[in-house]
This record gives sequence, C-alpha cells and structure tokens, in this order.
Amino acid sequence: MKLFIQDTIHFLSKVRPAKVVNAIQVVSSYYLTRWTGKAIQWGTPITISIEPTTACNLRCPECPSGLRAFSRPTGNLKEDFFRKIIDELGNRLFYLIFYFQGEPYINPKFLEMVKYASSKGIYTITSTNGHFLNDEKSRQTIESGLSRIIISVDGTAQETYESYRREGNLESVLEGARNLVKWKKKLKSKTPHIIFQFLVVKPNEHQIPEIYRLAEEIGIDEVKLKTAQVYDYENGNELIPTIDRYSRYRKGSDGKYIIKNQLLNHCWKLWHSCVITWDGMVVPCCFDKDAKYKLGDLKKDAFRQIWHNKNYRQFREKILTGRDQIDICRNCTEGCKVWESI
Repeated sequence: MKLFIQDTIHFLSKVRPAKVVNAIQVVSSYYLTRWTGKAIQWGTPITISIEPTTACNLRCPECPSGLRAFSRPTGNLKEDFFRKIIDELGNRLFYLIFYFQGEPYINPKFLEMVKYASSKGIYTITSTNGHFLNDEKSRQTIESGLSRIIISVDGTAQETYESYRREGNLESVLEGARNLVKWKKKLKSKTPHIIFQFLVVKPNEHQIPEIYRLAEEIGIDEVKLKTAQVYDYENGNELIPTIDRYSRYRKGSDGKYIIKNQLLNHCWKLWHSCVITWDGMVVPCCFDKDAKYKLGDLKKDAFRQIWHNKNYRQFREKILTGRDQIDICRNCTEGCKVWESI
C-alpha cells in the first residue's frame, strides 16, 4: 500500500491545470457521444503510446515482433522526431506509454527520450522483457526519471518461462530486476515503480503463488497478473488457461471458444488515447499491431489536425454503428482483461 501511495503521489505531482482542462473536454465529449450517438471529439489525448522500435530479441508466439511477421516497415524511433511530438502534445498528457511492438531498450536513444519526456512533467511508462537491464543500463534507467517499468516474467522456472518467452533467459531477467532495485536504493530514488507482469497461460498458471514470492525476495514494488490475448482461439489453444478467471475466452455450446466480453458499439480508447508508430503513423489503439488503420501521418501533418480529421471521425462513427465490422475490434478482449496486483 505504501508503494502504491508513493507512485500515486508521483503521478499527482505531474498534474497541471492544462491537463485537467483537457481531460474534462475529452471525458465530456466521450459521454456526449454515447448519449447522442454522434461522434463528438473535444481536446487531445490524455495518454499516447509511442513505439521506440519494432525489433525484439525474443520470439514469443502471439507477438508480431517475436514472429517477425510485420507487414509494415520496421525500424527505430528517431530522437528529434520524438521531441517534436512531445513539444506539441506534452503539456496535455497525463501518461506517455513508451512501448507498442518490439523491445524498447533495443533503441539506443530510448532512455534519452525518456529523460526528455520526464523533463516535460509527463508520467512515463515502459514495458520490457528485461534482458537488457545490465548494471549500467539499470543505473541509466533510474537516472532517466522513468516513472514506471513493467518487466515481463511469465514463469518462475526456465522451462516454463521459455514456453512463451521463446529464446529468453529467466535468470538474465531476474538479474536485471535486481540491478534496478539496487540502483534505485543506491540513488535514493522513488522511481521507477517496478512491476513484475505475469501473463497467465496454461503452462505457467500453477506458478502464480511463486511469482509473488519471487518478487518479494527481489524487492519488486508490485506484481500484476495479466490475461493473454490469443489469435487462434476458436478451436482451443495450448495457451488458454484452465483457470477460468484468467482466460479471456470461454467454450460455447457448440464446443468452439468465444471471447467472453460483449462487443459494445463504443470505445473509450478512441477518445482518450492513440498509438504512434516509430515512423509516425497514428493508429487507433494497441490492437492494430500491423498499423492497418492509418488515421494520419505525423511526418506530413500536425497531431491536432490528424486527431480531428476525416479519417478519425469516420473511424469513430464506424465504431458507433458496428464495432463487429472492424476486424481489430472483433478480436478485442479489452473488456475482459483480468488484472490482479499486490
């Protein structure tokens, strides 16, 4: 509880009047949209996700980066381009989520960009597989001002861990976590808030109690259990947990698996957030991994122009009239995620 309060205080320290006013505009327009059935959008995003890179060192089976299966260009986010985005949007952002696809630490300028966003009073978050957190990189991470770091630890034994995090080494990840904890103490820093994220799948579900024990031994601030999105689920999948509460899917009367949540014709994400790919494409959300729905290009237009353009308006209107008509939305399990944390 103490660590949660500390993290909350850190977040609140970055709140400014302009952010609050913008948030009120965004929330108001979203609920007005739901009441009227017309796509109304005020303000700019409360949070954005920016992709540092599409590259990854692992080969996770449900990830385009891991499968090397992108149909879009691959590469690294450029520092000057990132600064331009932050200079335009930063004064209204509550959160900057520094990942989409790929492993952020592969981008050699990643922590310099984190430091820039932190200097602008933005709460910064990243998610990593933890293989690049050597002693020096861990020190630099603490010094960057990063607010929160999520480390994927999807197993407490190597055999279980690598069943999903293929080509990964669990001990390297745990050593990286120890490095972070060590430097956080050495530098007497309150940030980042360090989280172990445990993606619950059938091969590791029996190790849930162990991940809490392991996190406590190392000195991790929080553990989050996350349900897994699976692409080929209809006929069952070896990754779908047997513990129902940790599965996004259930077996229907015909024996086929279906998504638990109901597809509602509205989506909060389209009003308060977006994703920006490494090369400047603006896409609706993190389910559009291949950037199929390009709503604008920041290399050509300013963000505010894109946020209110015809493409965005039409996409929001399409959600309102038939979410099941959009492929990335049909497989959206956002509404049935289960998060548990301590």
